[in-house]
Amino acid sequence: MVTGGRVAVVGGSIAGCAAALAAHRGGAGEITVYERTGGHLADRGVGVAMHDARYAELAAAGFVDADMPWVQLTNRQWYVRDDSAPSPLGRRLAGTPFPFRSYNWGPLWRELRARVPASVDFRAGTAAKQLRLITRGVELDGEVYDFAVGADGYRSLVRTVACPATVPVYAGYLAWRGAYPESDLPDAHLWPTDSCAYVVFDGGHIVIYRIPDAAGGHRVNWVFYTAPPAGYTLPADEQRALTPALAAHLDSLTRDRLPPFFTALIEATPPGERFVQPLYDFTAPHYATDRLALVGDAATVARPHTGAGAVKALQDAAALRTALSASPTFAAALAAYTETRAPAGRTLVDLGRSLGRAMVQATPAWDAMTEGELTAWWRTADGSGAFGGSELGRRA
Repeated sequence: MVTGGRVAVVGGSIAGCAAALAAHRGGAGEITVYERTGGHLADRGVGVAMHDARYAELAAAGFVDADMPWVQLTNRQWYVRDDSAPSPLGRRLAGTPFPFRSYNWGPLWRELRARVPASVDFRAGTAAKQLRLITRGVELDGEVYDFAVGADGYRSLVRTVACPATVPVYAGYLAWRGAYPESDLPDAHLWPTDSCAYVVFDGGHIVIYRIPDAAGGHRVNWVFYTAPPAGYTLPADEQRALTPALAAHLDSLTRDRLPPFFTALIEATPPGERFVQPLYDFTAPHYATDRLALVGDAATVARPHTGAGAVKALQDAAALRTALSASPTFAAALAAYTETRAPAGRTLVDLGRSLGRAMVQATPAWDAMTEGELTAWWRTADGSGAFGGSELGRRA
């Protein structure tokens, strides 16, 4: 184990908090976190899913625990719109196991943030602006560190230095997202709490499951995947508010493609609770140099179909902690870290592209599928078996 030294973590969201914990537990002496947002991270209310097996591994590694509020999911029900179906949920195509815990991003971040030691200098409202490599380590906005961790998302400053040729590639479609209080949902009893719904249609699908709210209840989290309307252009920044054209397109698709129960859910979600997420994917060829490391979306962005975004960020942190604890120098630790995690990133991006083709860009004839056919189709789409994330420590 390397003890002492100064470490900078750029980004203070879920990946950044986990990276700060990893550096602390791995023996770093001084840790500084740069988070550009000034205190509103806990207000984010989108859903995060974590496979039960990945939860068990991350709990054993000390990065999650049972005190973090979650909802247990056990099954996934596949539905298609059928106006002759007796249920407002639509016609059920199949049911498959779905052993996942669901979380609310904001409360999960708050729990992780509370576990970051007070000795860590967490600089909220401080954007990292300039990073350069120097003989003694790295210089970040005038301060010198032994190494820096990029946990700063898909537009990572750290990645531009570590892997300048790696840039996000637009997937060609969008995810509309929102959440709605379960207590306000009509006929909520028709849809069991432990069930995740996949409503499929030609050219896309919507995923719906419950997440904790901040007051002991539940919110209904939904993610609607399909192509944008004609004439759509990617935003120049990270603006995610729905334009009038995007809102109208979502409303039209909701009325035309979804069964009544789910149509009511989307239509009831207030405009301020909806946003759009252009989908990108990429993975860095290496997760670290001798002075820089990448975790979470700074290293790899896979399409959310994989059900493993937050899991991978936490696994990255767990692997970084292991490498720091077992290596004689920071450079050796970062070499061990990239050897372990870079293959996992490639596996996840490949899976996201496979699921994107199968569930959005080249969808099957859902109406004609039997339960057995759908189950076999899913096994083909998830060819690597990495849905929900690969086993921690496994090398692809």
